[in-house]
Amino acid sequence: MTTFKILLCGISGGRLEPELRQRIESCGAVAAAQRHHELLAGLELRRIAITPVEEMIFEAAVALQNSGVAVLASGDPLFFGIGRTLLERFGPERVEIFPAVSAVQLACARFKLPWDDLTLISLHGRPPGLLAGKVFARPKTLLFTDPRRSPDRIAAELLALLKEHGDTDRLQRLHIRVAENLGLPEERLWQGSLEETAQAKFADLNLMLIEQASAGSADSASSADENEADATGSACVFGLQEDEIVHSRGLITKDEVRAVILHRLRLPASGVFWDVGGGSGSVSVEAARLCPELAVYVIEQKEEGWRNIRANIARYGLYNITLVRGQAPEVLRGLPDPDRIFIGGSRGLLAEIIAPCAQRLSKGGRLVVSAVLQNTAEQAPLLMTANGLDADSRTIAVTREQKDFDEDGQPSGLRLNPITIITGKK
Repeated sequence: MTTFKILLCGISGGRLEPELRQRIESCGAVAAAQRHHELLAGLELRRIAITPVEEMIFEAAVALQNSGVAVLASGDPLFFGIGRTLLERFGPERVEIFPAVSAVQLACARFKLPWDDLTLISLHGRPPGLLAGKVFARPKTLLFTDPRRSPDRIAAELLALLKEHGDTDRLQRLHIRVAENLGLPEERLWQGSLEETAQAKFADLNLMLIEQASAGSADSASSADENEADATGSACVFGLQEDEIVHSRGLITKDEVRAVILHRLRLPASGVFWDVGGGSGSVSVEAARLCPELAVYVIEQKEEGWRNIRANIARYGLYNITLVRGQAPEVLRGLPDPDRIFIGGSRGLLAEIIAPCAQRLSKGGRLVVSAVLQNTAEQAPLLMTANGLDADSRTIAVTREQKDFDEDGQPSGLRLNPITIITGKK
């Protein structure tokens, strides 16, 4: 019995190579986008629409019972393309692949841009997720856009976010390039600022390049404070010092305590993290830097805290952090379910906060509470247990040695207040 195959054909520049056309002629059906139909002129083949994908897969499976099926895709179909789906559905033994030059290769050739260190993000049929956090964490990012997430809309969203946080330095360091209709007669290359991109219009078929000059470079107007941050905290992944995080009147989770909290949280690489009672946002800042793919939501009521958190987001480019102004538990209702939660401040509402947090926490998730007051240290594990979590407590005491000496000639020490860290596991 003959086993018919799928011929997965990459198309580049609106051309169909003669050898590939001969292979397609041997098939009984072809799946192609409307823009590729003119390449099939003169071929008497059954046409299958390439979208919706599930319907195309079904029709291709039916056609494969009697003949081969050709599938036309732009560029390299294994690069953010239909190739993965076809291999998963039909198996590698039934799929033959003929790749063409990918859209990324064409775009970077047009831009004259080496791309071995380029970050690539596809928005095709995917939720945008933490786009700003991903883009601003890297010097250059190429986006596969779609009609709903076009370059002008993306630019407008990024622009609004940077203005909200007062991040004018980063705004000045951004440069945008767009490649439209690559390889086609109507091909166009465009470039401009983020503001200019937000006002422009683009063809549906495009790639968007976002380049970010480093802070302190010749074309960057960085402030002295930001240059100092780059020379200190920006170079590390974990371990920011208290004076590298904007805060007020010493109201910040101390370095040693912050390290223990993050250790007890066991942060996932991605997912959702709630920081309830964020204060200066020091725990969120460290978490966001450690896990750029993690969606961090900082709940803070005070305007002063908001200003400090915004300053820290802008200073370190942590746009995977979302500020939520208000008081827990009320504001928690509109947030996505968390994988990790830290409660640094409850304003006397610990019981009211722990109950919904435990309920919303994902299976295998962790809820961590830091307690300065003895009452909180005693109540938190009881509340966690009552809400179905496995709780344990650990108290830490830190003494910082000073350069000064006491009257007996011994190094003096600064003893921090003991802190109890309570962890609830679901």
